[in-house]
Amino acid sequence: MNAHKARKTEAIDHLTEKIVKLFNPRWQIWNEHFEFSRDNTEIIGKTACGRATVESLQMNNFYQTTARLAWTETKKFPPKD
Repeated sequence: MNAHKARKTEAIDHLTEKIVKLFNPRWQIWNEHFEFSRDNTEIIGKTACGRATVESLQMNNFYQTTARLAWTETKKFPPKD
């Protein structure tokens, strides 16, 4: 569980400066809102929802990017569709 989420449902997309709903995996498709960086260590928001979610939930913090790097090196990441 991401402790940064708590009860958040909205956040600011700093590109558009608008408040948008956070990504909901129950009814939204991950690939439409996010992609991985070339080295697979960071998640990049492709939409306002994606950008706001990445920033608000701190999805690219040091621990997450370090883990993704290790998983990439062991061929366990990125996930297969």
